[in-house]
Amino acid sequence: MQGVTEVSTPRLTDSFPLTPAPDRLSKRLRGLYVITDACLGGGHLSMARAALDGGAKILQLRDKNTPPRQILAVARQIRAWTQEKGALFLINDRIDLALLCEADGVHLGPDDWPISEARRVLGPQKIIGASTGTPAEARAAEAEGANYLGAGAVFGTQTKGDAGAPIGLDGLRAIALATSLPVAAIGGVNFGNIASTLAAGARMACVISALSSHNQNSIDSTKNEEVNQRVAMTQAARELVALTENWAGEKQ
Repeated sequence: MQGVTEVSTPRLTDSFPLTPAPDRLSKRLRGLYVITDACLGGGHLSMARAALDGGAKILQLRDKNTPPRQILAVARQIRAWTQEKGALFLINDRIDLALLCEADGVHLGPDDWPISEARRVLGPQKIIGASTGTPAEARAAEAEGANYLGAGAVFGTQTKGDAGAPIGLDGLRAIALATSLPVAAIGGVNFGNIASTLAAGARMACVISALSSHNQNSIDSTKNEEVNQRVAMTQAARELVALTENWAGEKQ
């Protein structure tokens, strides 16, 4: 029709440049990084609330089994909480879920979406993290456009059955030296070893069971088990945040 200018609408398949997420997000990739688990700590919402109340500034929702409608509701609630607290919110694997709940980005494993394809769908503004176990994998993920790397499993872990053999602190250090990207140590990180992972070059320390299995010194017999568990996890997060603040910083 004459006089009408057509406006093209971007499609999910349109190509975005493989540029890093903006500094306002990437500079926040440091410190305690909590991954929620449906089977630990009372579930995703309980762990997320406790972690945020304890001062954690990075949360990842990892869930392979919950039905889509249910996990979307959970993700949207956590997204609201992270916005209130000024924390980053990432989704494991599920790019569709990240888009629907307006998360800050995703974390991808070796069998998940290719980083370049995820970038085309998510655009240049979102954070993309990638799991790595060797320096070569770290360099490849950086070249493909990842914003940060999850390195591990550093220590033995029971929360992820396919984590593989531990890479140890030497493996973590080798990955940190092989890339300019911020590195998150993952796998068996707890109160006893969190400082050593950060000293080895990690800028973030990922915890799961360290939060949910913390010694419940704050138990109040007048409160129910769920409340006591939340209090204990909040205290654990607070202590872990304090530990990371002594070490985490920009990589020189």
